[in-house]
Order: sequence, then structure tokens, then C-alpha cells
Amino acid sequence: MPEETPVQTDQATPPAEPAALAEMAQPASEEEHDATTISEYLESLLVTVLLALFGTSFVVQAFKIPSASMEGTLLIGDHLLVNKFIFGGTGAWYEKILPYRPLERGDIIVFKYPYADHQHFVKRVIGLPGDRLKLVDQQVYVNGKLLNEPYVVHDSSVLFDTFNYSFPPMRGQMISPQVIVESGWRDELRKHVEGDELVVPPGKLFVMGDNRDRSSDSRYWGFVDRSAIMGRPFLIYWSVDATAGDYGASTFWERLMGVFDTLAHLPARTRWSRMLHTVH
Repeated sequence: MPEETPVQTDQATPPAEPAALAEMAQPASEEEHDATTISEYLESLLVTVLLALFGTSFVVQAFKIPSASMEGTLLIGDHLLVNKFIFGGTGAWYEKILPYRPLERGDIIVFKYPYADHQHFVKRVIGLPGDRLKLVDQQVYVNGKLLNEPYVVHDSSVLFDTFNYSFPPMRGQMISPQVIVESGWRDELRKHVEGDELVVPPGKLFVMGDNRDRSSDSRYWGFVDRSAIMGRPFLIYWSVDATAGDYGASTFWERLMGVFDTLAHLPARTRWSRMLHTVH
């Protein structure tokens, strides 16, 4: 037994000393093995973190829907995967060799809100650079043609909104402060109105929500800069039955309790029929 080895070595003849030295060297070998194992774990962790950072920075990122502005295409509580590796048009050299494509009218995009840091919106592209558009009686016309929008829904319970029936406002028409969300857009809007149409300037997009009566979009705060686009949602990987109040401003403890409540009722609150649905 190992415990007896030193005793036998002490009483034995000198030739037994190499065995004792071998026993003394064994712990050092185990320490080296442990150090190697830890090093391998750390290396694997570092590679995993770097791949995750690369993926969320350039390829795919997860987002969730906190409002009703895109119903019934996207519902409150839908959790999305967003393809960040899809849209070209920035002029970068790598667009010629990678599978990018131009933005198209009708694309759903995730983008950085122009007036607030760290806030992301999801809307549908309605106007591309150079497009001339207008709304007449809840219908959108682009370059003089009625836009086919089978995805649009209207909510009759919402109070009358003039921008749902007539947009852009005519020159000289008074715009209520309650209509324009961002004050800077009031003056900027008039610069791009020609006749009864709004002209989308270069490098900008005009976006709207599918739920037109409940959407805060380009009508109320302005154009989206091309560089602000994060990507295109392509998959609903999970959907939970929720309301806008579940994602509203709250304290840390309220958010934590909300997470525990969702986990406790996860099977019942999950919208199983929306799982793994593609987004169009």
C-alpha cells in the first residue's frame, strides 16, 4: 500500500531509493495534469465567448417584442432571431464576396431608434430612398401606385388619428404637438414634402408598423438611417403569452418576479403554435 512505501524505503538497502524518488515525483505530475486541464477549460471558454461575441455582433442576435405595433405579424412576447448578415448597400468591400442583398420594400427590420440610445424598434420598410409616398384613407401609395399590404391590421377601438387618413400634412397645415412624438421631426418633415407626397431622402428609410393604429413609426418621429439597421428577423424561436405591461418600465424586483412567474407557468403561457415560425 502507498502508505507503507516510506517505511519500507527507510529500512531497505540503498537500491530502493529510485522507487522512493518516483513516488515523490508523482504528486508533481498530477499538479501538472490539473494545470493542463484548467488551461484547456479556460481556452475552450475563451473560444466559446469569442464565437458568441462574433455571432451576436455579425451574424445572429435575439430580440423580443414588447409592444403591439407589429400585430398580427409579430405578437407581444414573441422572441426572435435576427439575421444581421443579410443586407448590403453600405458600400463595404466585403459586400462583393459575401451573400448580402439590397433592402427591399416590405422587409421587416430591427433598427436603433434615432432618438434614444440602446433602444431597438422593429418595423416594416415602406419607403426606400427616392420613393414618393402618401397615405389616403388608411391606404399607402408609393410612387403613385397603391401598395399591396395584406399584412396590415386596423384597430377600430383606437381614437381617430389624422396621420392614418392623411399623410404627409399639407404645407401650411397645423400639426398638433400630440401627433408628433419627436419635436425635431415637425420641421424636418416639411422639408421633404412635395405636393401631397413625402420624398424619402438618400440614405434614409420610411418605416411603419403592421398594426397601423397602434404603431409609433416614421409618421411620428422620422426616417431611419441606413446605418441604424441591425438586421432582419427570420425566426420566432419562442413565444410567450404576454402584455405590453409585462415589458414596461419597472423595478429590478418587479422584473425578477415577472421572470419567476413566467418560469412557473411556462408550459401554459408558451404559444406552442408560434414556435419556430418564420417571419415574413
